Amino acid sequence: MVFKRLLGALGVGGPSVDTVLDSDAALPGGALTGRVLVRGGGASVEVERVGLELIARVEAEHAEGESEGTVVFERFPVGGGFRLGEHEERELPFSVPLPWETPVTELHGRPLGIVLGVRTEVAVAGARDSGDLDPLAVRPLPVQEAVLEALGRLGFGFRSADLEYGRIGGTGQRLPFYQEIELTPPPRYARAVNEIELTFLASPAGVEIVLEADKRSGLLSPGHDALTRFTVRHEDAPALDWQAEVSGWIHRLTEHRDAYDSHAAYGHDGPPGAGHGFGHPSGPGVGTAVAMGAAGLAAGVVGGMVAAEVVDEIGDFFEDQDDGQDDEGWDYEG
Repeated sequence: MVFKRLLGALGVGGPSVDTVLDSDAALPGGALTGRVLVRGGGASVEVERVGLELIARVEAEHAEGESEGTVVFERFPVGGGFRLGEHEERELPFSVPLPWETPVTELHGRPLGIVLGVRTEVAVAGARDSGDLDPLAVRPLPVQEAVLEALGRLGFGFRSADLEYGRIGGTGQRLPFYQEIELTPPPRYARAVNEIELTFLASPAGVEIVLEADKRSGLLSPGHDALTRFTVRHEDAPALDWQAEVSGWIHRLTEHRDAYDSHAAYGHDGPPGAGHGFGHPSGPGVGTAVAMGAAGLAAGVVGGMVAAEVVDEIGDFFEDQDDGQDDEGWDYEG
């Protein structure tokens, strides 16, 4: 294993650090496991603290328009309080819980375009440095995957996915941002809606699914946004007829005006510095049929060229971070 970055803030010849994750993709609410490898430099040092930060690339809307930055949405201590000898190697294993609302970055191994990372910080004698940044892959929970695959079978196509800074009113949202997956409708719904946006808000009890439709205007009515929500318990994932369930949600959303005020529901707070109630369905959920390989989403909702562009974009982000070309950072204390 190559130790990726010298800790520049700690001086030439200082320690180096690398973080190795145990699995290719984690689950929201599950354990993120791995080890931090610290290697001493040309002199012994007192390592005060080693910690991990979970970061996300997030978009924000404000009076001046839109901006993009990174948000630290969780921190974990890994170790510290030891002396690291000259050229000594030390391994610090860790197992930390991911927040339940951690965004999904891939489906069946194909990227959705969401950028998450694990950043390692080391503090030595009062100096602190971010020594390593690794991409974090997150696969969907069974409920999330079932909804996405059902949408794929119903003919919905993937348009894009991003993270929006702000909160959805009336929900149990905990993180300062939410994931939004944009879908194109199949022909049977295309006359009613331009697109559908899906958000998953998971908790230990289940998954709250927020579905918003950009409804087309008619001869006697202007276009408008319709929004509704459903909640599904984790244990119900294997029991439901998902295609029928999701089809009913979509029908309800597209055929009736929403009773849930979409303007009040979505709140876009500006960047920093500038109770999960679960019951029976009260609105719908949607999914993003992203990459496929599996039967439902199979038709290739995201084609090879788009998937390649997504991989390049994610790779560019991490290269820029390693080169110190960080965009605006929005620190968030959970």
